[in-house]
Amino acid sequence: MVAGMVSGGGAGRRRVRAQRMFSARDEKNSLAATLWFNLAHYALRPWPWILTGLVALVVYSPHGGMHPSMDFANNPQQGYVMVLRDYLPPALRGLMVAAFLAAFMSTVGTQLNWGSSYLVNDLYKRFMVRGATESHYVMVSKLVTVLLVLGSGYTATQLSSISQGWQIVLNIGFGTGAVYILRWYWWRINAWSEISAMAVAAVTTLVLSRMAISGNSSVVYAKTALITGLVTTIAWLIATFVTSPESKETLIHFYRRVHPTVYGWKPIATLAPDMPQIRDVASNAFDWVMGCILVYGALFGIGKLVFGEWLAGIAMLAGAAIAGYLIFWDLSRRGWSTYSGAA
Repeated sequence: MVAGMVSGGGAGRRRVRAQRMFSARDEKNSLAATLWFNLAHYALRPWPWILTGLVALVVYSPHGGMHPSMDFANNPQQGYVMVLRDYLPPALRGLMVAAFLAAFMSTVGTQLNWGSSYLVNDLYKRFMVRGATESHYVMVSKLVTVLLVLGSGYTATQLSSISQGWQIVLNIGFGTGAVYILRWYWWRINAWSEISAMAVAAVTTLVLSRMAISGNSSVVYAKTALITGLVTTIAWLIATFVTSPESKETLIHFYRRVHPTVYGWKPIATLAPDMPQIRDVASNAFDWVMGCILVYGALFGIGKLVFGEWLAGIAMLAGAAIAGYLIFWDLSRRGWSTYSGAA
């Protein structure tokens, strides 16, 4: 639940965070660790990057910089590497290059393994070739990995910048976000809802990326995100209502295992009368709002202190501390290992 206070990232990162939560000693440690992750990841970790970017502006900006550089003016994305090159000693430069390469290979390897796993286990093995030997599936996964490498290489050649790639990924996530969230709150969503959302979001994003849309980069991104979200939502709602729901056995099993809030699951809740009905939407919404205040208050409060705006910074950090206390108070009141609203 706390993981949803400040959501982010893709399906792979959500799985990683879920694994970390499941590995905790108990519910209290799981929620506390997840809350700390959100605070450290979104409020503390960005500041070394932000400060490096500010240093690059001060040093390399062609408009009053200490060492004006047209390379920086033409491609400001080089600013981080330029600071690394000019201000780190040789040993740390080598360490940073090695860290960049390790991070890059880790990400590429992870994405290729995930992609191969999804295509082979969830598609090929389940719907196309059943009952084959494990060596057969391993061989197919190797071939799929090669195809993914070739496909990703081609995709990279079609992108003008890294930011364009991120915008495409974020637009696809913007289109599919609603169905990924609502599947926990509404029994009617089925597999076709998610499949249609992913397919339509991807197609819409790619089509919009090739269209001329007026406005600066921020306006264009906002327009494409809103269009993608609207088109995708209409598509998956239609797919949901024109296809059959999941079987009652599957829904009851999910309800018993996940125990979601009852408001969107009343038809299934009546089939499991022995389960206490959960009504925790209001409490979870309160914790979500407090989580946002905690993270953003800490993020911008640190920024105010960095730039010497002491009063505003202290006020924001105090607000973040109060929000953190209210989260702890609410979870303690409800019980760390129990559901609120249970009858």
